[in-house]
Amino acid sequence: MLKNINKHHFLLHFIVFIWGWSPILGKGISADALQLVWFRIAITLFLMAFYLVYIKANLLVSFKKLMQLSAVGLIICVHWLCFYGAIKVSNVSVTMAAFSTGTLFTAITEPLIYKRKFIWYELVIGVIIIAAICLIFSVEIKYGLGILLGILAALTASVFSVLNGVLIQNEKEKISSPVLSFIELSAALVGLSIFLLFNGSFSGSFFSLTNQDILLITILAGVCTVYPFIASVNLMKHLSPYTINLTVNLEGVYGIILAGILFHENKDLSITFYVGFCIILSVIFLNGVLKQKFSKA
Repeated sequence: MLKNINKHHFLLHFIVFIWGWSPILGKGISADALQLVWFRIAITLFLMAFYLVYIKANLLVSFKKLMQLSAVGLIICVHWLCFYGAIKVSNVSVTMAAFSTGTLFTAITEPLIYKRKFIWYELVIGVIIIAAICLIFSVEIKYGLGILLGILAALTASVFSVLNGVLIQNEKEKISSPVLSFIELSAALVGLSIFLLFNGSFSGSFFSLTNQDILLITILAGVCTVYPFIASVNLMKHLSPYTINLTVNLEGVYGIILAGILFHENKDLSITFYVGFCIILSVIFLNGVLKQKFSKA
C-alpha cells in the first residue's frame, strides 16, 4: 500500500514538474503568442484524437452541451493567449508570480458560480495576495503589461476550471474529461482561426515556423499538455483533491527555478520580487492547510 502511495505521489510531482516547463518552452519559442497558441492547440488536438480513438470515446453531445463547451473553449483560448503573451512581453518569473493569483480568483468565482457563501479566510488570503502583487508591481513596473496579462491568465484559468466543474458534476448529460477537453479545444481552435482570418493574420509567414519552433511546440503540445492531462485524470483515482491542488502550486516554483537556471532571470529581478512571490506562495499553501482543517471540523 505504501509503495503504491509513494508511486502516485512521485508521478504527481513529475507531472507538475512537466507543467513547470510550459512557460520555459514558451519563452524559447520565437513565434508570437498567436502563432504559438494556434499551433499548440492544433497539435494537441491531433495527438488527442489518437487517444480518443484508442479508448473508443463517444464524441456525440447535445447542442446545448456543445455550446456550453464551446464557450469554455474560447475562455481557454484567451487564457493561453494572455499566459504566453505575458511571457513574451516580460519573462517567465514575472508571469508565474502574477499567475499565482489564481487562488484569489477561485475564491471569488467559485462561490459566485456555485452559489455558495464566501469563505472568510479565502478572502483574507486574497487581500494578502493583492498586497503582494502590488509590492511586485511597485518594483517591477517595467514588466507592468506582463503582470496584467499574467493576472488575466489566472482569472480566465479560474473561470474555465470552475465552469468545467459545473459542466461535469451538475449536468444530467455525462461526459468524460478527455472528450470534454477535445471539444473545448476544438472550439478554441475554430474561434482563434476565425479571429486570425478576419484580422488578416493568416498568411504565408504565419505558417512559416523555424525547425526549432516546430520541435518545441510539438513538445509543448505532446509532453506538457496531452500526457499530463491523461496521467492527472488517472491520479484522481488514487490521490485526494487536496493533495493534487496543493502540489500543483509548485508549478510556479519549478518555472521560476528553471527560468533562473536557463535564462538567468534571477539577475534581472529584485529581491523584492522574490519576497512578494514567497508571500503569495506561502498564503496559497496556507489556504490548502485551512481547507483541510475546516473540512474536517
